[in-house]
Amino acid sequence: MRQMGLKGVVRGKSIRTTVSDASAPCPRDRVNRQFKAPRPNALWVSDFTYVATWSGFVYVAFVVDAFARRIVG
Repeated sequence: MRQMGLKGVVRGKSIRTTVSDASAPCPRDRVNRQFKAPRPNALWVSDFTYVATWSGFVYVAFVVDAFARRIVG
């Protein structure tokens, strides 16, 4: 698409949800980017995201069991 000069349609205004700070220290990577677990409940990872709704944004946080790849909390 880029080579042909095509772009997708964007509706609404762009909303910036994150303002990064390059001077802030990054959290430690406690699993060294190894997201495979030998058994259930050996490694849980977490993340958060946001979902756009009609009334605004909703932030969602969750915990995932790396072995089963299922949300546990």
